Amino acid sequence: MVVDDSVVIRGLISRWIEAEPDMVVAASLRTGLDAVNQVERINPDVAVLDIEMPELDGIAALPQLLAKKRNLIVIMASTLTRRNAEISFKALSLGAADYIPKPESTREPAAADIFKHDLLQKIRHLGARVRRKTSTASSAPVPSAPDRAREVSYVAPQPVTSAPLTRRAFGVAAPRVLLIGSSTGGPQALMSLVSEIGAVIDRFPVLITQHMPPTFTTILAEHLARSSRRPAHEGIDGEVIKAGQIYLAPGGKHMRIVRQGVNAVIALDDGPPVNFCKPAVDPLFISAIDVWQGAILAVVLTGMGSDGMRGGKDIVAAGGSVIAQDEASSVVWGMPGAAANAGICAAILPLNQIAPKLVRVFSGDRT
Repeated sequence: MVVDDSVVIRGLISRWIEAEPDMVVAASLRTGLDAVNQVERINPDVAVLDIEMPELDGIAALPQLLAKKRNLIVIMASTLTRRNAEISFKALSLGAADYIPKPESTREPAAADIFKHDLLQKIRHLGARVRRKTSTASSAPVPSAPDRAREVSYVAPQPVTSAPLTRRAFGVAAPRVLLIGSSTGGPQALMSLVSEIGAVIDRFPVLITQHMPPTFTTILAEHLARSSRRPAHEGIDGEVIKAGQIYLAPGGKHMRIVRQGVNAVIALDDGPPVNFCKPAVDPLFISAIDVWQGAILAVVLTGMGSDGMRGGKDIVAAGGSVIAQDEASSVVWGMPGAAANAGICAAILPLNQIAPKLVRVFSGDRT
């Protein structure tokens, strides 16, 4: 279900979707009010919901849509303004599955192509969660009313790997830096994680790459600072990396690490996308090896694609360690799944178990 007051955007997105063999446009609507009134009849798996619309805007329509169809996957679409970035973060806290920034002009082929690629990937991977839930619903026990009230909006995907995943021992060297990579579902996961690792942040630098555009990373850094109660900001080119700080790759730039004398320094890179992403996780992971060798602990959180897997392999080869978020707690088990299936992880854990594990590892536990 495409909901946008721009007839041009509605038509563009609808044509893209209809051209895909595994998707169909259930409805193309102009306002949030139209969506709320018709969602039960239309019964879509996914809604692409604009933020700024007449009668009822996206952020007001969102909770009403989820009240009428609790497992609806909602992807918020907005232009790249600070206000819309703030609204998108609020939408995530209200139950939206993800967000996507709309290009300032669809007449720019490169921007339109990136928007098309990202949107179709989000619809496909997030929509698959609904399909997996539907296919297993008939065999699942019916919960009691109190249990239904405690359920979350989105049911975790069923495991797709049949063979047991290989774990390897943690590296011998004590880690001196924490690196984190994330994408779809990452903002919520990151805020939860940093709120519980204050003991790590106080003694070691934390560097994060989240797939996210400019302006959005600025807002995310502010949210991370509030969640962790520690300094957090977008990395600055030439900035010396210090313990007690969280550094976030700025949208539109790769964040790499270089050594200058005795210091580890941030180097921002305006090169081409890596793994279709900019910033990407692999440049951060791989560049850190030249500075810290095997004294690295990397975490791969929820996200589409396989970004971070290649860098994780190099970290492990250098003597470092990788932890991946497990499938059940991931919004999309693409990035962590790629790392897990590559056999490079020392641990594959639910999100709520990663922070305690990090605290123990950085305190000397190698098991």
